[in-house]
Amino acid sequence: MYEMTKADWKLYRERLPGWQEAHMEKLTREYIDLLSGSGKGSDKWWALEERIRQDKKSPGVIVTLRKSETPQQLLSLLLKGIISEQDLDGFSDDLRDRILYLYRSWMDDAGDDADPED
Repeated sequence: MYEMTKADWKLYRERLPGWQEAHMEKLTREYIDLLSGSGKGSDKWWALEERIRQDKKSPGVIVTLRKSETPQQLLSLLLKGIISEQDLDGFSDDLRDRILYLYRSWMDDAGDDADPED
């Protein structure tokens, strides 16, 4: 089992709010596009409500800060496209290598179109 270092834990807590803010900005732009599209107002409203309900479950929106869950959360953020491989720069080589190994294995096995929640 991987033991999270203090430096990795500190860096994760520093970076996570920025990653979440950027992700929520992206979602907000998508909601604006949805609402600005053609169609009935009620259809757009219900589509937005459904999107928000699902997006609230995203690791880019809500994350429980637990040191023990950080590697899995980093992998999830990477798989969902919320962060990139470059966002792992600065973390320890051990953590970065573990996350990238799992990420690349997932992508090789499942393909780029796969949903990591499946």
